[in-house]
Amino acid sequence: MTLISKLVGAGVVVALVACAMPGASHAQVASSTPEATVREAYAITIRELADIEAGKPAKPPFRPPHRQRLMTKEFSALFARDEQFMKESGEQGNIGSDPFISGQDGEVKQLRVTVAERSVANATVFADFISFGPVRVTFRMKLEDGRWRIDDIVNRMEGKDYTVRSQLSQPYDCGSFMKKPCKR
Repeated sequence: MTLISKLVGAGVVVALVACAMPGASHAQVASSTPEATVREAYAITIRELADIEAGKPAKPPFRPPHRQRLMTKEFSALFARDEQFMKESGEQGNIGSDPFISGQDGEVKQLRVTVAERSVANATVFADFISFGPVRVTFRMKLEDGRWRIDDIVNRMEGKDYTVRSQLSQPYDCGSFMKKPCKR
């Protein structure tokens, strides 16, 4: 199956067509609606999973250059702090899995993205797909600087919901941002 047919099957065709329109930038399309931002994140995730399978370096949506475009400044900063801790300590950060697939391994098949709630500046978006079974990832979206961005991600593990924001907000033992150097 080609990447294009996977993306079409995943419902990303709208974003692809819109990006091909004259005068439409990638960022404009992704930020026009809360679900468009989530669809873009999954297009990146699907591409990343294919890169991993092919043995290529992967850039998931929560790493640069994607996170600054897809996430609120505050949520992006939490991921950056976690990344900095891992670099300085050589240890695993506060998240041990890919929040977009709600696990360490997986795939994204039959993606369905729906808006559950929406107000003027906030929205809740569900991403439902098949990985090793049915998966639902909930995105809390915020309108920031005129663009819809991801402000939190809710995953479910062993029947319990947890927010990625709460995990990333946990304290670290060391790090330059903690004023306590990490010993390697």
